[in-house]
Order: sequence, then C-alpha cells, then structure tokens
Amino acid sequence: MSEVKRSSRKERTGIVVSNKMDKTIVVGIQRQVRHPIYGKFIKKSSRLFAHDEQEQAHEGDTVRITEVRPMSKKKRWRLLEIVERAK
Repeated sequence: MSEVKRSSRKERTGIVVSNKMDKTIVVGIQRQVRHPIYGKFIKKSSRLFAHDEQEQAHEGDTVRITEVRPMSKKKRWRLLEIVERAK
C-alpha cells in the first residue's frame, strides 16, 4: 500500500494569554513586519485559539502550536509542546 503524503502544516510559537476555557487556550503571537513604503518595522499581533486536551498549559507559558482541521468556530490549532513554563 502506498503512503499518503501530507502537506506540511504551519507551526507557530507564542505565549498563552488565557486558559480559562475548557480544553482551549488562547495564544498570543507577536511578529514584526516591514512597512512597504517607509521601511520601518511594525509590531503585529494575533490571538489564536488552540486545543489543549490535557489542559497542561497555563497563562504565561511559551508554547508551540500546529495547524489542524477546524475543531469549532474559532479553533483551528492544537498544542504541540510547552517550550518554557512561566516563571
């Protein structure tokens, strides 16, 4: 049987902003984008909802998340690993 090749999924690293929901965390992603005309770097941020089955991530943790099929209206990411615990 031939093996099905799956396209690589996006991965992001960010900080857990909230873990108040059941099995869901909100991850804040910070990135810098260069302005097309002025060349200045601008900070952009986004909040992604990620699935956390064991509820092991807490507020302030640095985590890695990956793209998955839609799990709910807003949840399209899954927790891969906790990179660093909050101090």
